[in-house]
Amino acid sequence: MPFGGGNKCGCCQKTVFFAEEVQCDGRSFHKSCFLCMVCRKNLDSTTIAVHMDEIYCKACYGKKYGPKGYGYGQGAGTLSMDGGQSLGIQPAAAASHQPTTNPNSSKLAQKFGGTDKCPRCGKAVYAAEKVIGAGSSWHKNGCFRCALCGKGLESTTLADKDGEIYCKGCYAKNFGPKGFGFGQGAGTLAHAQ
Repeated sequence: MPFGGGNKCGCCQKTVFFAEEVQCDGRSFHKSCFLCMVCRKNLDSTTIAVHMDEIYCKACYGKKYGPKGYGYGQGAGTLSMDGGQSLGIQPAAAASHQPTTNPNSSKLAQKFGGTDKCPRCGKAVYAAEKVIGAGSSWHKNGCFRCALCGKGLESTTLADKDGEIYCKGCYAKNFGPKGFGFGQGAGTLAHAQ
């Protein structure tokens, strides 16, 4: 502790006395100085993010230093087109598109050099939108649906036949076993004696 009372505040550099002290990352702050560097919200141990000698709330830290692009942020309900210009972040210039000039048409070159084609719409499926089912790559939104009822599918609700995908209900109705006792559930099975 320096001579004259308490530690120096990491923000205003004035003396911090014990009753008003908040400690973070080995430094002391006044409770009134323990604010986000960008939005000036009050911080606590659950909302702070430290970068070098700067303190931020988790939201501002994520905008300034977190990963960029679709799907990153505070969840799908709060995605935005904010590029961080209000935080002093300059967007990187996009590199010009360079088409692939690989003449090799082998399966390996197609798999790693190009993109997969969606069996439903025939368009390219990129990694950010890809779902694999029935041995093929599908667009997660719009194409990865039951061929009969249009219900959205997941890996646990998928059944396939002849390269097409179905929900388990439609698959059972159309391709499952037929006859007495099938299709209505175990509660209706009967033994014939």
